[in-house]
Amino acid sequence: MQKYIGIAIIIRKDFGLTLIFVLMSNLPNVKWITKEFSQLSPNELYAILRLRSEVFVVEQNCVFLDMDNNDQKAYHTMGWLADELVATTRLFSEGQMYEGYQSIGRVVGSPRHRGLGIGKDLMQYSIQECERLYGKSPIKIGAQLYLKKFYNEQGFEQSGEMYYEDAIEHIPMIRPI
Repeated sequence: MQKYIGIAIIIRKDFGLTLIFVLMSNLPNVKWITKEFSQLSPNELYAILRLRSEVFVVEQNCVFLDMDNNDQKAYHTMGWLADELVATTRLFSEGQMYEGYQSIGRVVGSPRHRGLGIGKDLMQYSIQECERLYGKSPIKIGAQLYLKKFYNEQGFEQSGEMYYEDAIEHIPMIRPI
């Protein structure tokens, strides 16, 4: 879903002022793609790992081993703006990450494109892709605590106590069917 804003001001010869609301999209045209690990091109994989490193390692100042041997069993969503990867997630079928749940992980958006709604679109797309690939089922995530409100808005509910992962506060959250 896109947000629309805009106002056009027309000044006529008789100095009358007319305001006309013009619908203009304030969201960039992101192209969404989902691929299995084995289908990723070297450039796509590089872009995914680079974006995750840019946010999780550099921006969040967290030294951790991102390549955890789970990429190979995941589907990868990618949001491209022209030739730049601006958002990505990993999708897992039921039981791959959490017993009895599908999962979405490594949710990341480019710092250069924040505030445009791409993160929300990324989660909506990822949820739809989980349903398309694996059927409708509850989805469990390990969310960074500061993003709790964002995930609540996407239908996720806290399902356990806060824990630390790589020295960052996380909470388990579930999106019921």
